[in-house]
Amino acid sequence: MSVKYLATALAATLCVAAGAPAQNLTQEQALRLAFPAPLTVERRTAYLDAAQIARAQQLAGSKQINQRVVTYYVGLDKGRLAGTAYFDSHRVRTHNEVLMIVVDPEWKIERVEVLRFAEPPEYRASAQWLEQFDDKRLSQELSVKRAIVPITGATLTANAVTSAARRILALHAIIASSGRR
Repeated sequence: MSVKYLATALAATLCVAAGAPAQNLTQEQALRLAFPAPLTVERRTAYLDAAQIARAQQLAGSKQINQRVVTYYVGLDKGRLAGTAYFDSHRVRTHNEVLMIVVDPEWKIERVEVLRFAEPPEYRASAQWLEQFDDKRLSQELSVKRAIVPITGATLTANAVTSAARRILALHAIIASSGRR
């Protein structure tokens, strides 16, 4: 397991072993994991038009993208782009999950963090499983049973996380290609 997931994985493991729900991260905690000091974080907002939304839907292969206003966070290292973090809230089965997906300057996923998971803990994606998204780009291969190995007994979670990754990469492509970073 990589160092970047160690603290989150350890806390989640301890909570589950104790019978407690896995740790929930705040947005601020998640951003600090993605962009530790001395990096700075700037909140930015993109306003998408109907054509950009349609293009993002096409790229993601999903009609689930319909927000005109997208808030994202840019990590800067002495003014240079270190990465971009997006937060995605979606329903897994009957309850919501919130993810932070960080995209690196080459438009690849750098990390995926679970901030909130309201489904039963046995359906939560492990930190090790989430690592398979690292270095993935938006492509047809970014799907369950292709580049993403399913989670036995938690198919809905695997599909939800994979769909979120595709949505975020599609939105990032639209936002970054329009000159907003």
